[in-house]
Amino acid sequence: MGKTEKNTADQKLTLPQLLMANAENYGDSQTAIREKAYGIWQKYSWADYGRYVKITAAGFASLNLKRGDHICMVVHNHPEWLFSEIAAHSLGATTLNLFTSSIADELAFSIKRINSPIVVVQDQEQVDKLLEVKEKLPQTKKIVYIDPTGMTSYQDDPWLISYAELLQEGEKFIRDNAGYIEREIEKGKPEDIAVMIQTSGTTGLPKLAMLSHRNLMTMAKQWQNDLSIKPGENWLSMSPPAWIVDQMWGMGVSLESAMVMNFAETEETVLEDFRDIGPSMIITSSRFWEDMASRIRVKISDAGWVKNKLFHLAESIGKNVVEKQSHKQNVPFYSKALNQLMSVLIYRPLLDRLGCSHFRSAFTGGHPISPDVILFFRAMGLNLKQCYGLTESCGIFQIQPDDEVKLETVGKPLCMTEVQIADDQEVLVKSEANFSGYHNDYQSTQNAFENGWLKTGDAGYIDGDGHLLIIGRKEDIIRNKSGEAFSPDFIETRLKFSPYIKEAVTFGEARPYITAMINIDLANVGNWAEDKMIPYTTYMDLAQQQAVEELILKEVTAVNEQLPEVMKIKKFVLLYKLLDADDEELTRTGKVRRRFVYGLYLKIIEAMYNNRKNVEVTGKVKYRDGRIGEIETTINIINVN
Repeated sequence: MGKTEKNTADQKLTLPQLLMANAENYGDSQTAIREKAYGIWQKYSWADYGRYVKITAAGFASLNLKRGDHICMVVHNHPEWLFSEIAAHSLGATTLNLFTSSIADELAFSIKRINSPIVVVQDQEQVDKLLEVKEKLPQTKKIVYIDPTGMTSYQDDPWLISYAELLQEGEKFIRDNAGYIEREIEKGKPEDIAVMIQTSGTTGLPKLAMLSHRNLMTMAKQWQNDLSIKPGENWLSMSPPAWIVDQMWGMGVSLESAMVMNFAETEETVLEDFRDIGPSMIITSSRFWEDMASRIRVKISDAGWVKNKLFHLAESIGKNVVEKQSHKQNVPFYSKALNQLMSVLIYRPLLDRLGCSHFRSAFTGGHPISPDVILFFRAMGLNLKQCYGLTESCGIFQIQPDDEVKLETVGKPLCMTEVQIADDQEVLVKSEANFSGYHNDYQSTQNAFENGWLKTGDAGYIDGDGHLLIIGRKEDIIRNKSGEAFSPDFIETRLKFSPYIKEAVTFGEARPYITAMINIDLANVGNWAEDKMIPYTTYMDLAQQQAVEELILKEVTAVNEQLPEVMKIKKFVLLYKLLDADDEELTRTGKVRRRFVYGLYLKIIEAMYNNRKNVEVTGKVKYRDGRIGEIETTINIINVN
C-alpha cells in the first residue's frame, strides 16, 4: 500500500484501531516502546503494546467504564500512561491528563469538572493528594495507582486498586467476556472525542479543548509526511503527558509512523539516556533549550582559559556561517572549512556528551524562544528549529523546513494546513486537525472560529518567503504612553538567554518607559556567587546582594543594546521569590499569567514609575503542604543607563 493510500485508510481509523493494525503488521518483530528502569532498557513490541492495552481496557470494563465516560490521569512518562489512555479510548471513553505537579485542590476541581469515575495516578504522592480531597469526589469510584512503592499500608482501602490488580481483573474479564474488547474497539469512530487537554489558563480558568481521533490522526499524518519519519525511528518522550506536545506525538505521530517511543528513567537522567538510544528527533519546550544553553555557557565560563577562548572562537565562526545560510547568502569556502574543523574539535564531542549527536531534527515550541538560543545551538551543528502551534490546533502545525531555517520565524505550515493573517494581524489556521470544541462551552467554541478558521489569539505576519513570524499574544501587545506598540515576549525571551536570568516579566502599558521584574537563576547565580566568595543563605538573600544586582544590570544592559529604543528597559527589580505555578503566577506549562502577576505585584511596579530607589514589600508564599507564609523585605529599584 502506497503512502497516499495508507493515509486515506488511516483517516477512517481511531487510535486503538491503528494500534491494533500495527500490532498485527509488526507483531513481535519491531519495538514499539522502550523504557529505562534500574539502568536497563526494557522493550515492548507492537504485539506487547496491543496486548497490554486490551488487558487494561478489560480491567476498566470490569470497573464499569462505559462509552461516553471521561477518565482523568495524573501520570509520568511511562508505558502505563500509553496503555491506560488508549485502553480508555478502546472503550469509547475520553481521557484528560493532569499535571503531576498540581496540588490536591487543583486535581479535585478538574476531576469533578468532568465527573471522572476512574482516576489513574502514578504513585503514593498522587494517591495522598486525592485521599486529602476524597469528600470532594463523590463521583469517583476507583483510583488506580501504577507504582506500588510505599503503598503497603493502603491495601485495605477499597477506593484504591493497583495497576497490577487491574491487569488481573482484566485477564479475568477477557476469559468471561470473549471478544468484548475487540467489539468495543470496532465501534469507535474517527469523530469520537479521544482526549481533552486543559488550555494554559494564562488569562483565567483553563478551558478543556476536545480533540477527536481524526484531529490527532490528521496532525500525525502531516508530521509523518513532511518529515519522512520511518518506522523504527527513535524519539524520547519527556514533556508532561498533560501537555499537547506529548499527546500529539504519543497518541498520534508514534502510532501513525510506527516510531519507537522511549521513556527516560528519571528527569535527571534524560541527557544520559539520550546517549543510550540516539533519538533521531526531539520536540520539547523552549525552557528545556534555554536551561541547556545556560548550563553550557556557565560550564564554558568555568573552563580553563584555552578551552574558553577556543569555544568562543568556534561559536563566532559557527554563528557567522548560520546567519549567512539563514539569509541565503554565500558562505566562503574558508568559513566552511574553519567551521568543519571547529565541529570536529569542539562541537561534536560536546554534542555527544549532551546526548544530542544523533538528532536529525530538534524542535522547540510552547512558548517564544530567543533567536539567540536557536543561533547558539545551530552554530554548534544541532538542527534546532522553532515551531508553532497551540492546544486548539492539536499541537504544532508550523515548522521550519531543513533547507531554509530562518532564526526569527516559525517556518511554514504543514502539508494539510492553511495559515492566513487577519486584518488585525491575528494568525488564523484551517485544518482538519483543529479541535472539536471546548467541553461544555458552546459560546467559547463559537468565538474560537471565524468563517471556519481557528483564531489563534496571536499576532503575526508572513514574510516574503512565506515564513510566519509571531509578534506575540494579541492581548499582550503593549502600547506605551506615546502609543508605540511592542511585544513583551520579544524582550523577555532575549533576557532569558542570559544564563543568570530564569524568568522575566516586562511592563509598560500606557507608561513612559519599559520596566521589568526578574527572577535570577538560583543554580547559575549561586555558582557565580560561590566563585566570587559571596556568602548567601536563601534565594531572597542571594537576589538582594549588591554584586548580583550589578551582574544582572550588565546582562540587561547587553540586551538593551540589541533592542530598538522603544523596547529598552529603563528600570528593573530582582524579585524576592521565584514565580511559581503553586502561587498561580505561572501556568503548569510555565507560562506567566500576566494579569495575575500585574495585580499581585502592582506596588512594586508602581514604585518603578515613581522615582523610588526601593520599595518595602510583604509577600505571601504558598508552601507545598498548603500553608501560607509571609515574607517582609525591601527591594531595590535598579536604573539602567
